[in-house]
Amino acid sequence: MQFNVINKTINLPDGRTITIETGKLAKQADGSVVVRMGNTMLLATVVSSPEAKEGVDFLPLSVDYQEKFASSGKIPGGFLKREGRLSDYEILISRLVDRAIRPMFNDDYHADTQIAISLISGDEDALPDALAALAASAALAVSDIPFNGPISEVRVSRINGEFVVNPTLSQNKEADLDLIVAATIDNILMVEGEMKEVSEDDMLEAIKVAHEAIKVQCQAQIELTEEVGKTEKREYSHENDDEELRAKMQAELYDKAYALVKAQGSKHERSEGFKNLKEEFIESLPEDYELDEFMFARYFKAIQKNASRNLVLDEKERLDGRKLDQVRPIASEVNFLPSTHGSALFTRGETQSLSTVTLGTKMDEQMIDGAMFEGSNKFMLHYNFPGFSTGEVRPNRGPGRREVGHGNLAWRALKEVLPEENPYTIRVVSDILESNGSSSMATVCAGSLALMDAGIQIKAPVSGIAMGMISDSESGKFAILSDILGDEDHLGDMDFKVTGTEKGITATQMDIKVDGLSYDVLKQALEQAKAGRLHILNEMKKTIAQPNADLKPSAPRSEVLTIEREMIGAVIGPGGKVIQEIQKETGATIVIEEVDNKGVVSVFAVDKDSMNEALKRIKAIVAVPEVGQVYDGKVKSIMPFGAFIEFMPGKDGLLHISEIKWERVENMEGIMEVGEEVKVKLVEIDKKTGKFRLSRKVLLPKPEKKEQSSN
Repeated sequence: MQFNVINKTINLPDGRTITIETGKLAKQADGSVVVRMGNTMLLATVVSSPEAKEGVDFLPLSVDYQEKFASSGKIPGGFLKREGRLSDYEILISRLVDRAIRPMFNDDYHADTQIAISLISGDEDALPDALAALAASAALAVSDIPFNGPISEVRVSRINGEFVVNPTLSQNKEADLDLIVAATIDNILMVEGEMKEVSEDDMLEAIKVAHEAIKVQCQAQIELTEEVGKTEKREYSHENDDEELRAKMQAELYDKAYALVKAQGSKHERSEGFKNLKEEFIESLPEDYELDEFMFARYFKAIQKNASRNLVLDEKERLDGRKLDQVRPIASEVNFLPSTHGSALFTRGETQSLSTVTLGTKMDEQMIDGAMFEGSNKFMLHYNFPGFSTGEVRPNRGPGRREVGHGNLAWRALKEVLPEENPYTIRVVSDILESNGSSSMATVCAGSLALMDAGIQIKAPVSGIAMGMISDSESGKFAILSDILGDEDHLGDMDFKVTGTEKGITATQMDIKVDGLSYDVLKQALEQAKAGRLHILNEMKKTIAQPNADLKPSAPRSEVLTIEREMIGAVIGPGGKVIQEIQKETGATIVIEEVDNKGVVSVFAVDKDSMNEALKRIKAIVAVPEVGQVYDGKVKSIMPFGAFIEFMPGKDGLLHISEIKWERVENMEGIMEVGEEVKVKLVEIDKKTGKFRLSRKVLLPKPEKKEQSSN
């Protein structure tokens, strides 16, 4: 069988290559490609229905990235032993692709569209998350689906001061900046990543490096489209228009909508006002007028959006009356929930997060079982967004993709400041109680406060701010908005979130919806974000400026000891007898593992007394006997020539009959009993046999010699 295979090769700055192949796999899809870098291979397919469904006025796009366990020679864990629902990691990569791809479709394209990306061969030296959007765009490029691409996505990391495009996993572990950037050949579309307190200028430089690499990848896709012969895309008509209705609505509703947004009411007041405007207009129509509800909703949404945007651009006024760079009022509390290990309530305007911190043992770590990654995670952050937070009735069916994405952004923001020596498994949970924009950034602030309340010695407090931008390409006007509302998010041209400490940025997420955004405007936006972020930090410090010195009374205690590898068996004991005995008698939980040829003992206890007793027992087992030290021993057995004393766990020494007391002892009868406690001093360790010689008499007062009587 003959395949009409077409290949394109992309050269990376360091000489490595990426290949795109089409014409061999999954040919019944509208478009399919295999993208390969090293031994990593992604199969991307795209299918779009010929027509839109009745009554659909949006793009029903689904993007699913899934890793096949066979791609890296693994069998899935669990009972079923097969790939199931997408993991959080797969959902996050799906979101990276979706956020870059979705804006490139025309607003009037409403056909069901599905992009499926599968990891079919895995290689740690070529991370797949940086290739997924390229694969999706290339699949669209070789199809007849209308798409205003191509786009591509790369990872750029700064390693030892040098920027590296698509680094290996081992290289990336040394990075102080790790960004995923998506762009067209002309414009940046999306940025997401984490940093170790870097500056805004460093972040901008990384974006520029990424864009240069993306331009090459976009050009390769343009050439691929031409070679495949898919330059002509399918025709479609998914929207009907009534220019007379549009003009009538514009004439009758725009000024009223403008007055409504200029009134600077609350979120619910605006919502109620627009609802009344709709109803009044519909009631004014003749009874026999056949109104297309979807068309009406589309036109009304455009009027609402334009009125809100023009208010900002023309009068520099915002929907809630704030200045462009003004942050909403902030209120925060810590120790809000007395029984938790740490808690904080953070409120900014109409957005509120109640966050908790829970401390656990090593056994509470999250187990990771993926095709590319396996191991454990000792820091978790979960974000919950219930319907009541926006006054809606919505069934609780567990976290969706949005919740996973927002939680991951906050997790990235806070993990950079956790102490390096941290014995605890830490879980932060953010429950959003109110929401009007920027709930993920409220999570960062509340999470930071809760960690300090819990006594976790973070390096510095972290705050976050969501920024927006409204622009007009014809007039050249633009406005950068600090701490955006939910409505400002929907009507804006850019939404980016920045988190960080006083020193620099720790995480970012940026979505740009407008062409031709200059780096100068982006830099101005980042500087305005920095000012807002520092303002929020100062407000947080009024509540708590540094971590509490100790954990809460309700919090468990954890200590980590490092022992010699040879002593692991002694702590565990035969069949686990010793460690089980310590746990039973002290109430502590003990976990031992071998790391770097050393024994790492993690001790976890519900209170300080239990912790101290467990530590004392373990230290006694692993302690090395020292000549000259005094020990509390116990008589193990009695012999005619003395007694054997257990002076340390598992270590016996001979207390010779001559070393029991200064007076001469003729025999051992009645001198000592088995089980009797006795204080002894280690006086010698035999170099040849390793046997221990003990003395009791040296700890007793030496009797004075009796003077001889004269005759």
